[in-house]
Amino acid sequence: MTDVKGFFYPRTASGRSSLIPSPPWYYSGDLLTVEYRTDPARVAELLPAPLELAPEDPGAVAFIWADWQSCSSSREELLDPVRSQYKEAFVVVRCSFGGQTYSRCVFIWVDKDFAIGRGMHQGYPKKLGSMWQTRPHPFAQGAPQIAAGGTFGATLAAGDRRLAEAVLTLREESETNGFVNSHKMAHHRVFPGIAAGAPDAYAELIESGSSEFEAGPAWSGDADLRLFESPTEELDRLRVDEIIGGYYRQVGVVWNGGRSLATLSGDTRSGATVSERG
Repeated sequence: MTDVKGFFYPRTASGRSSLIPSPPWYYSGDLLTVEYRTDPARVAELLPAPLELAPEDPGAVAFIWADWQSCSSSREELLDPVRSQYKEAFVVVRCSFGGQTYSRCVFIWVDKDFAIGRGMHQGYPKKLGSMWQTRPHPFAQGAPQIAAGGTFGATLAAGDRRLAEAVLTLREESETNGFVNSHKMAHHRVFPGIAAGAPDAYAELIESGSSEFEAGPAWSGDADLRLFESPTEELDRLRVDEIIGGYYRQVGVVWNGGRSLATLSGDTRSGATVSERG
């Protein structure tokens, strides 16, 4: 019997084919964020047990585009850029569990398979999509600057259909990059049962956050965000009722694991019993 290796599948004798390496994972990227308010009932639809709506501003949503470069501890991916560069667009709401407010990613699209693999481990509901955002540059001939008046666009498409588009014009430096995505994440990790009609074979509520974080100045500005219908997506249900603001920031993040909040028994699609962990 072969002793297979690898943090994630496919596991092989050498482990070289694993979709993702073991953590820690290192990220450097540009984040374009639009915060807005929607109907809190639409947010509640996306919070499975045992999560509840956040007690304050429960309809607040953050739509974030991110242009990432990432790597493992070896940093070898940086010399093979197809393995390090990727883009994503994700939607974050806030929720409550155990008397604490968490952020939670309810929709997310990425353009690389290794990003999907990391999302499966972290509880992010990642799908493939096509994301684009305007890149800043210190020379203005073909790019905006991260400064007053800098204007950035961002688009998201999946399944050959445009799902969202945004425009952000920077106005001034900000103390924050918004408030919706400022908490630790509360995510579900689930694995469906193999038998027809069986409940989830594995379900867990986990807490996740960065182990290290640094960032450049945050900028706020005037933002516009539009969402579009799709036969295979439900993003447009989180309709834009009121724009809170827009933000731009360059960040560096290290992710090195999370912790289990609760083991869930039963089928998390129709309710589950909860065994909390300290």
